[in-house]
Amino acid sequence: MSYDLVPRRTTPPVLRRTGSPLVPLTTLALALGVAIGVLSFYLSSARWHEGSRSEGATPRAITPRGDLTQLEKTNIDLYKRSRPSVVHITTLTTRSDSLRLNVQQVPEGTGSGFVWDEDGHIITNYHVIQGASAARVTLSDQTTYSARLVGAAPDKDLAVLKIEASIKLTPLDIGTSEDLQVGQMVYAIGNPFGLDQTFTTGVVSALGREIDSPRKRAPLKNVIQTDAAINPGNSGGPLLDSSGRLIGVNTAIYSPSGSSSGIGFAIPVDEVNRVVPQLIAHGKITRPGLGVQVATDQIGRQLGAEGVLVMQTVPDSPAARAGLRPTRKDREGRIVLGDSIVAIDGKAIKKANDLFSLLEKHAVGDTVKLEVVREEKRVEVEVALGAVE
Repeated sequence: MSYDLVPRRTTPPVLRRTGSPLVPLTTLALALGVAIGVLSFYLSSARWHEGSRSEGATPRAITPRGDLTQLEKTNIDLYKRSRPSVVHITTLTTRSDSLRLNVQQVPEGTGSGFVWDEDGHIITNYHVIQGASAARVTLSDQTTYSARLVGAAPDKDLAVLKIEASIKLTPLDIGTSEDLQVGQMVYAIGNPFGLDQTFTTGVVSALGREIDSPRKRAPLKNVIQTDAAINPGNSGGPLLDSSGRLIGVNTAIYSPSGSSSGIGFAIPVDEVNRVVPQLIAHGKITRPGLGVQVATDQIGRQLGAEGVLVMQTVPDSPAARAGLRPTRKDREGRIVLGDSIVAIDGKAIKKANDLFSLLEKHAVGDTVKLEVVREEKRVEVEVALGAVE
């Protein structure tokens, strides 16, 4: 008996159709699956857009709410009372067109401010108007007025503008920053990113902070730190307490991105209330001073001086009249140290900032008692403070 050997199939069975090529069964199944999938997608898509539409659909019934909380009522009332006093400031700069040979003023930046009195004085930050050639002030009713610069205190980051308004202005009530407590509620109103009359809330996060002033010649001291959202454009706007009183002027944020990160700063109102009247009256601030030029802390240490070393006295100044001695050179060119101020009214002075901080707590005309080191002896000298710029 014999058997024929038949090779084993290694390809899938095929369907044979007259006049058609052979088509693998797996390919046909795949094509059929794709077709079914596409059809299912379109059917489900149609059902999604059609949803469960029904005739005569009506809005849902509104669920009545209870009364507003007392905090909400306080916030709403405070905002309504305070917003008429907050303004939007647009600064302008002068640009010339060399082709048309004309000069025009174009918007440069924006900031916030607030009404100080009914005479039209507007308070803002110095850095808001720094470098501007003109400014416009927009009130809460959207009326806009040209403003003129009355005075500025760069080292205090404060400036006063004035407008001639055709309506009665509403000044903010003035509070005090002397008795602020960490944790108490505060409110900021301003124009962050140009968005008018924005209201944010927070708390006093810390007190007694120190930050750079715009010109960085002297730091801003006793600054209020808050977590109320303060963004670019809020500068110059008011920081209020829960009674709606002014307690600070929003001046800066601490943020690498330039947006609010929960750390904002405001100039305390007690400082504002001291500086603004001087700016309105004189266009600048006059500080109580001795009329001396002192050595830097580094130079003073190098020379072995204790406290703050007097380098020069201004002729006919309070210091000169009181007999304070400046540093000088003798005939051989050797340095002879002048007086070193080590205390004012019993309060120790170790560096120049100590001296300036203590002097600023006084007024022009006040008499202070200095303790100075003179030729290795401690001497007391009384000085009537004069006005210095």
